[in-house]
Amino acid sequence: MADIIPVFDGHNDALLRLHQNGRQDAEELFLNGMDQGHIDLPRARKGGLAGGLFAIFPPPLSNMKVNGKRPEDVTFPQLEQADALASTLAMAALLQRLERASEGRFAICRDADAIRAAMASGALAAVFHVEGTEAVGADLDLIDVLHAAGLRSLGPVWSRSNIFGHGVPFRFPASPDIGDGLTEAGKALVRKCNRLRILVDLSHLNEKGFRDVQAISDAPLVASHSNVHAICPQSRNLTDWQMRAIRETGGLAGLNFSVSFLRPDGDTNADTEFDVLLRHLDAMLEALGEDGVALGSDFDGALVPREIGDVTGLPKLIEAMRAHGYGRELIEKIAWRNWLRVLERTIG
Repeated sequence: MADIIPVFDGHNDALLRLHQNGRQDAEELFLNGMDQGHIDLPRARKGGLAGGLFAIFPPPLSNMKVNGKRPEDVTFPQLEQADALASTLAMAALLQRLERASEGRFAICRDADAIRAAMASGALAAVFHVEGTEAVGADLDLIDVLHAAGLRSLGPVWSRSNIFGHGVPFRFPASPDIGDGLTEAGKALVRKCNRLRILVDLSHLNEKGFRDVQAISDAPLVASHSNVHAICPQSRNLTDWQMRAIRETGGLAGLNFSVSFLRPDGDTNADTEFDVLLRHLDAMLEALGEDGVALGSDFDGALVPREIGDVTGLPKLIEAMRAHGYGRELIEKIAWRNWLRVLERTIG
């Protein structure tokens, strides 16, 4: 496809998948192609994925289940710092090895200019993101170490509590108004992120924590992979006032491809049509404006619509937007330009 529009994606869990695979040659599998998961380098090129936020996520429990229940049915216990530290450092090391082994095909990008340079050269542009900071102590020292390794984005919490705040649990139907706001350590973390120019991601934060970040942060508000609560009343989705707050700061929200965050019935059903994604995009455009809507697929971390399948399905989504009446300029904003604009204002 000569006219393919590149995509910069706000969230994937490829590093977690590779880490849990347990293979010593995980980076070679990613770089040379594999028959697992949603993303590897050959499929990224085929699908037009130019870059994105590569998340390091300390896994909570095997297969995200407790006694056979789905995440929607449980509240996850806090994760011990030592366990989180081990997996966080292992995935951070894997990210570094991916860049070294890639021979210029995969680049850890520390600012927007580096992303643009990677995209221009054909390298996959990776922004180092941490989803859930359980590995970090109240002294915040690990943030400095990870920042030196390229960390430029983090979510203070996943959908569980930690010393920084309270993640909104997976519930449907439910409001995100669950639990208390940021702790004092959480407020200090946000301030440190502002000083170091690390993006603070709100996608897993509860309502009171969201309000705390809104009050403290001097950076654009960003929810990297969240949808519209009025369409799908999943507790992880954004309410009207949250989208207004994001728009007021010049931030953005990235459309999450997870079917349970898309469907009005909240079902985990891969037979979810593009019309549902487009309904969310229309509502996000109305609430956030053309400069505030992006993509945050959650590839390798969620069940996505069968019509997308994996990263090679991105051109189908682009074509669905075009057929829906979106012009090229708007599609490019959603696909990559809005992420570049916000990252330039946050990480530099």
